[in-house]
Amino acid sequence: FICGGAFVGLEKVIQRRLGRHVMGFAGAEEQRKAATIQRDEILKHVEPEDLLSFGFIPEFIGRLPMVTTLAELTEDQLVQVMTEPKNALTKQYTKLLAMEGAELEFTPDALRELAAQALKKGTGARALRSLLEKLMLDTMYDLPGTDDVAKITITGPVARGESKPLIQQREKQAAA
Repeated sequence: FICGGAFVGLEKVIQRRLGRHVMGFAGAEEQRKAATIQRDEILKHVEPEDLLSFGFIPEFIGRLPMVTTLAELTEDQLVQVMTEPKNALTKQYTKLLAMEGAELEFTPDALRELAAQALKKGTGARALRSLLEKLMLDTMYDLPGTDDVAKITITGPVARGESKPLIQQREKQAAA
């Protein structure tokens, strides 16, 4: 069997077994970063008895010969997910717009902003598709009705929702 999931609260079960408790004062952002690092570190110590205490049935745990954890993706890794694979999301949108005769460009700050938004959602790479779909919805709807758009640029402010995509018009050819 291969199982995957967030298993929210599993780290508390492991903490009880290990006898570790966290106390202290820090800013909200420092606490969130420390909690993520601490959660990843605690989850590395997961044992079958933790899964039992978490609520898994023994028959199921017995069919999991190996238990491991994955760390949360970083902002750099999320940018890679959007740009590098053969079927990367940005490549998909670039190809879709190319079919309408327009070039699509994502600036580095736009990619970083999208990755940061995905991190805030806490759902990793799964958040990227919904963020990109929301960002590109109007453009994908409006573009087929026009034939004078040469290039569309997505910048950081566009990704933050502060402005509209930058549209470069195609040069009109003079009638002979």
